[in-house]
Amino acid sequence: MNPAATARSVWRGVVTSVQPRIRLNRSFDERSHSYLGYALHIDGTVDDIEQSFWVGIGKAAQLKHKFQTGMRIEGKAHEVQDPRMETVAYYKVSALKVVEAGGALDEKIEPGPPWHGTPPELTTYRQRGHRRLAAKTYAVNCDTCIWGCMMPVVMILDQWNRDQRRYRQEAFCHGPKSCPRYRSGPTRKVPGRQGMSHEEEDWIDEEATAHRGPDE
Repeated sequence: MNPAATARSVWRGVVTSVQPRIRLNRSFDERSHSYLGYALHIDGTVDDIEQSFWVGIGKAAQLKHKFQTGMRIEGKAHEVQDPRMETVAYYKVSALKVVEAGGALDEKIEPGPPWHGTPPELTTYRQRGHRRLAAKTYAVNCDTCIWGCMMPVVMILDQWNRDQRRYRQEAFCHGPKSCPRYRSGPTRKVPGRQGMSHEEEDWIDEEATAHRGPDE
């Protein structure tokens, strides 16, 4: 067995963001989602080396600890073996512990954007639907917001030969449609067989969030 696959790193630090951990699967004009849990952004250390990093946890861990920005936590985790399938650097977390429930928990949480506090359950994200989000907007305004999400994308180029794949990352917003910081960015193209390409037009996002009002 590969030692790197079994080694666990010890990490600790302050939570600076909690977002849903969702993988997007694309096959030309079709798409589906895998709701994996939550992604925690930590400012701290991994094996005593200072760094900022993302850790992936399951929904049960989030339900138990109700992580939000400002909490100081620690745990052990494996380094992600296939970075194409994740946007976090570490996962399969164990020995997870809240060291200090301070920060945002002891202060009045200001109204967004960006929205902080404890994120909702994954079923809420599924029900709300999402809109594409410009990568630059995500990086500048949305990477700490509970409604933002950077998804790893697995694209099946040929449904008859599912080993033909490409990978990338895409940002999405589950937040209120009236958010003044929101920018959609360019439409996204999905490659297919024999050089074909499918473009996701604006109506797809409009349809996915049509059941919500502007401030929902």
